Amino acid sequence: MAEAPTQVFVVTGMTGAGRSTAAKALEDQGCFVIDNLPPQLLPDVVRLVCTEHGDETQIAVVADVRSRGFFNHLQGAMDELAERGVRYRVLFLEASNDVLVRRQEAARRPHPLQGNARLLDGILRERELLRDLRGAADLLIDTSTLNVHQLATKVAWLSAEQHPAGTATVVSFGFKYGIPVDADMVVDIRFLPNPHWDPVLRPKNGLDPDVRSYVLGQPASGEFLSRLDALLETVSAGFLTERKHYLNLAVGCTGGKHRSVVMAEAIGERMRGRGVETLVVHRDLGRE
Repeated sequence: MAEAPTQVFVVTGMTGAGRSTAAKALEDQGCFVIDNLPPQLLPDVVRLVCTEHGDETQIAVVADVRSRGFFNHLQGAMDELAERGVRYRVLFLEASNDVLVRRQEAARRPHPLQGNARLLDGILRERELLRDLRGAADLLIDTSTLNVHQLATKVAWLSAEQHPAGTATVVSFGFKYGIPVDADMVVDIRFLPNPHWDPVLRPKNGLDPDVRSYVLGQPASGEFLSRLDALLETVSAGFLTERKHYLNLAVGCTGGKHRSVVMAEAIGERMRGRGVETLVVHRDLGRE
């Protein structure tokens, strides 16, 4: 396995955050998927799959707190894969506590760490248990506002073969709805004049040419984009040096309808111009 080009996706995260949907999306991408595997068996399973299906097989393994004590062995198993030359990436899925409570109640199943306590207590215990793993994840997706189809699309896009210059997701959002928890960087563009106060532009959104012209026509817009472009170039290069190939940039205005949408699109265009594969997502567009 020392020379194996095998790639392993370790799918983990909060109960109810969409691990099964992510695993199914990876399976649709051609991955060999194994659910609820005791982590210490991971190196042996990878070796077996490579023997049966070839060294170029992509493997996705779902590891979570259902494995209980076995879960503590996950980092050791991943270290062993790295020593054997197997590339692995950790995909961590999470959602806000209130969303996880609603999903778990809808499923009519107790939380695996709930015991005799409240459902929320189980969620908080799990969040604490997974804190270090979340911090070390290669891919972090907040599924609070995603449906199953949106999550599957995002997983498929992020799991594609890495672009030499890295990949990025630029998310527009409204501060009044909360900051995306999976953001690596957050930029606040509420310093720009708000089209909301123009009666003609108010019903339109940032994808409309008139709104785009209004926002990009502000004197501060060009300077902001130029300065941010230089910053992102430095950050992207540093991420690649540290073997982090993904950047999640969140661009926020008040409601996520006008300014943030325009600027997210403009930033995405500039990043693509530098060779960075970029996905632009408008989280709160249409929410008002």
